[in-house]
Parts: sequence; structure tokens; C-alpha cells
Amino acid sequence: MGVVVDLGKALAQLGDPRFLRVLLKALGLTVAALAAVFWAVVLGLGWLLPDTVSLPWIGPVAFLDNLAFWAGVGLMLLLSVVLMVPAAAAVVGFFLDDIAAAVEARYYPGLPPATGLGVGQAAADALRFFGLVVAANLVALVIYFLVPPLAPFVFWLVNGFLLGREYFQLVAMRRLERPAAAALGRRHSARIWVLGVLMVVPMSVPLLNLLVPIVGVAVFTHQFHRMARS
Repeated sequence: MGVVVDLGKALAQLGDPRFLRVLLKALGLTVAALAAVFWAVVLGLGWLLPDTVSLPWIGPVAFLDNLAFWAGVGLMLLLSVVLMVPAAAAVVGFFLDDIAAAVEARYYPGLPPATGLGVGQAAADALRFFGLVVAANLVALVIYFLVPPLAPFVFWLVNGFLLGREYFQLVAMRRLERPAAAALGRRHSARIWVLGVLMVVPMSVPLLNLLVPIVGVAVFTHQFHRMARS
């Protein structure tokens, strides 16, 4: 029941200017990041493929630049399904403190100031998390291809575990030392995993996946205070 109440509070705060600023920044950075990856893929394929190929009875064929472009488009469509979740989540992770601070200012006004992680630590954690999620999803690709019917469930479970653990840890470390935050997370690991899965399922939808992490951080902020009180 507490999750439903916290979700209602998070949704009610979507009009908060601080939430909207994070959404716009996340949208811009995510689009820029995916565009950069697309450019790198096309450039890499163009570098690997020769300019022309001489075929028997046909002679030189010089359409490989176009082939590299369309191969890059197809590869990015495939990778975007996997990469959009970590990209959106990691980008919002850079602005997690802004969201959590907005939630606490509205619903927990009596709290002392949060110590926060610092810009450098937050950026390092966001990049580390992005690498971890990408690596886990690339490994899970093997299962996706071997057992296609299980692919959505594996995707949700793997990313739900990673997102739930990481977002809770980052929210908790605003007010607790890392060991204490990790200990609190272990005590409530099942609930955090379920919350992470509930966060991942709608993140599979393009554009909505930029909004979900913001709502998720807000929910995890409320949940952290519930767990800390208990």
C-alpha cells in the first residue's frame, strides 16, 4: 500500500519546475548520447568496409557507404532496445539529487540538509552504473537469442535488480554513509528488487523511459524514508 501512496505523491509532483528541468536535460543528453553512438557505429562500419568491391562478371561495386549507413541504422534499432534503459537511467542519475531534494522539500520539510554525493562522485557513480547495466544486458543478449520467449522477463528481472539497487543506494547515500546505505538496502532487498522491476517495465516504451526514472527516484526517496523510520 505504501508503494501506491508514494507513486501517487510522485505523480502529483510531476508539474514541479525542478522535475521538468531534469526531464528536459535528460531528454537532451539522451538524444545526444544515442546520436553519438549511432555516428560511431556508422563511422566504424564505414572504416571496416572498403570503398569498392570487385565482383566476378560485374566489376567494381561502390555502394558500400550506403550499406554501412543502413547497417548502422539496423544495428542501432536493435541496440536502442537494450541501450535506452541504461542511457535514460544513467542520464537521470546525474540529476538524482535535484529530484530527491525537490521531494524532501515538499514532503519532508523538517529534515536537515542532505550531505549529498558531490558532483564528481555522482558523475562517477552514474558512469559506473551505465557501464554495469550495458555489460549485464550484453551478457543477457545470449539468453534473449537462445530462449526468445523468456527475453522480456530476463530483461525486466536483470534491469529491475540493477536499477532498484543503484537508485536506492544513491538516494540513501544522500543521508547515510555508503556502508549504512548498503546495509539498509540488504535488509529490504526484495522490496527494492520489486520496485526496480516495476520501474523497468514501462521504461521499455520510448520517450516514456525518460519520465519513469524521475518518478522512480521520487518513489525511492519516499521509500527510503519509510525504511529508515522502520
